[in-house]
Amino acid sequence: MTDLLSSVLFATIIAATPIALAGLGELVTEKSGMLNLGAEGLMAVGAIAAFVGAFTFGSEWLGVLFGMAAGVALSMVFAFLTLQLLANQVATGLALAIFGTGFAAFAGKAYESQVLTPVAPWVIPWLSDLPILGKALFSHQPIVYISWLIFLAVAWILARSRIGLVLKAVGESPHNAHAVGLPVRRIRLLAIAFGGAMAGLGGAFLSVFYTPFWTEHMVAGRGWIALALVVFATWRPLRLFFGAHLFGGILVVQLFVQSSSLQIEIPSQLLTAMPYLVTIVVLVFISGNAKLIRLNSPASLGLPFRPD
Repeated sequence: MTDLLSSVLFATIIAATPIALAGLGELVTEKSGMLNLGAEGLMAVGAIAAFVGAFTFGSEWLGVLFGMAAGVALSMVFAFLTLQLLANQVATGLALAIFGTGFAAFAGKAYESQVLTPVAPWVIPWLSDLPILGKALFSHQPIVYISWLIFLAVAWILARSRIGLVLKAVGESPHNAHAVGLPVRRIRLLAIAFGGAMAGLGGAFLSVFYTPFWTEHMVAGRGWIALALVVFATWRPLRLFFGAHLFGGILVVQLFVQSSSLQIEIPSQLLTAMPYLVTIVVLVFISGNAKLIRLNSPASLGLPFRPD
């Protein structure tokens, strides 16, 4: 029983990592007032770019850089259309999601039979030998640990630094921020780029570290779950981190149930859909609390800004 619990916790952390990274990128983007619904496409493009980079050059770290660069590049398309041309952010984000998944599927056709060398985990001495939590927390691949550091850094920046204050000021009232001399468009551009980099990193984790091969639809809705998590977390990084692991746990548990020998009379299709059903239920529950949404969401979220 102890080994099973440790395995579930270990798998939960791995499953949560790409969702958490993409969600964190979207959270920072939305803090600036920009609503980018293209996380699914950004993750898909990041995944195929990372796989091609790692396969071509034989380095998982070059693959990571390729994935993040691809996420940033595609997010700049969103930035140009919404910041310069003032296109509708919702429609542009949805188009980005559709284009990104389609482009990744097309670009990845030549690599569907290729496999990368699995990346060995970083086992932390002594701590990894602790019962139950040792393996679950301290024997992961490096991107998992890096994601924890990124979360801590972003949480501190948003709560304690001038950068976080400026970002939130732009998201609350871009016109007032512009009036006091803040470069609103530049700040939003950087926030969008960070969101693209994190989504690309999440995609890179999927194709290079999680399952070291490329297959179409490998993102499998994680980008949409990441978007929902931002609302679920009411735009707070640490709450998003724990929410991602909650959803990762649901994903892992349904896989364990399907692969176990337990005679549970639940259709496999329902178990597979469980994470997405939970996402819908949570969104309905959170959306019903209008006061909570108003208190925490950036006031200018999704609204275009044109400097006078």
